[in-house]
Amino acid sequence: MTEDSQRNFRSVYYEKVGFRGVEEKKSLEILLKDDRLGILPPHHESHAQVMLCRKEQFCDILHALKVVRFVSEATPQVEVYLRMYQLESGRLPRSPSFPLEPEDEVFLAIAKAVEEMVEDSVHCYWITRCFVNQLNSKYRESLPQLPKAFEQYLNLEDSRLLSHLKTCAALSKLPYDLWFRRCFAGCLPESSLQRVWDKVVSGSCKILVFVAVEILLTFKIKVMALNSAEKITKFLENIPQDSSDAIVSKAIDLWHKHCGTPVHSA
Repeated sequence: MTEDSQRNFRSVYYEKVGFRGVEEKKSLEILLKDDRLGILPPHHESHAQVMLCRKEQFCDILHALKVVRFVSEATPQVEVYLRMYQLESGRLPRSPSFPLEPEDEVFLAIAKAVEEMVEDSVHCYWITRCFVNQLNSKYRESLPQLPKAFEQYLNLEDSRLLSHLKTCAALSKLPYDLWFRRCFAGCLPESSLQRVWDKVVSGSCKILVFVAVEILLTFKIKVMALNSAEKITKFLENIPQDSSDAIVSKAIDLWHKHCGTPVHSA
């Protein structure tokens, strides 16, 4: 049995017996062990040597940035990761004072979230780098389609709520970048975010749609009481954190309801 089938067999088994909030492998563990993401090979005896090489590469890139005075000891760590990523991908601007591109803001948001999950800076950089690369490659065509899918599933779950969003001209102004490009980094707390990213790393970005739908369903009364696109968007960008775990659990239920028991449903 392949690693993918083992991973997904266990995931499906746990969820069938009622433990949908339990993941046999957390997203960070998958990121560190999944060869396709390019961090570590499948053979555990090679891990120490590979991590040594990754650490040396990390130090070499950091040293180069310091030599050209692009970063210093005062540079925030997540910005250091961004400059390292830009240098590796051939996108380093001529000056650190140049304004950031939207994709840079996405990288920073994800890096800040990963920084809350792991302590080691080398691991933090490589996890962020590979997660962003997965979004930019595997999900490049899928992510722009998610707002339309969101509208479709929200209509199925609560057409009145969707009508309210349309009446307020809010549908096109919802925080889709926060939800779908940043994968809820900066929106959900670390514990809830890991459960969502577990699904994304395992092969499905559609879970992001159901999290967004469940956020609207959870805060329906509040959203229905707001009568402008600006107020609705502002609220959704800063939702209360205390119900995040319940939102993610219900979102996973919605995912199963509409997609069956997906294995790799992009």
